[in-house]
Amino acid sequence: MFLMLGCALPVYNAYWPLFLLFFYILSPIPYCISRRVVDDTDSASNACKELAIFLTTGIVVSAFGLPIIFARADVIAWGACALVLTGNIVIFATILGFFLVFGSNDDFSWQQW
Repeated sequence: MFLMLGCALPVYNAYWPLFLLFFYILSPIPYCISRRVVDDTDSASNACKELAIFLTTGIVVSAFGLPIIFARADVIAWGACALVLTGNIVIFATILGFFLVFGSNDDFSWQQW
């Protein structure tokens, strides 16, 4: 909602922040791929999982940086940038919450149902 408000309000009227939708789609992909590839051992470190976390972190940081760059280049207004950054916080918190709730491999799993 905040992303759409940052784009569609008559005061701002610039749809450049919609490029962040690519970041929203790309952010969970490295972690999902690493969960499929990695065998579930109890080792302290796993290179594939750490690479996935690194790539996900890069995508999230880029999603926060792009609206700031747009605002500094006067492509979008600073108010739109604030709305888009608020939307980023909501979206990435939702993605994180999803993986925390449904990502654990405990005995009680929704996959058993």
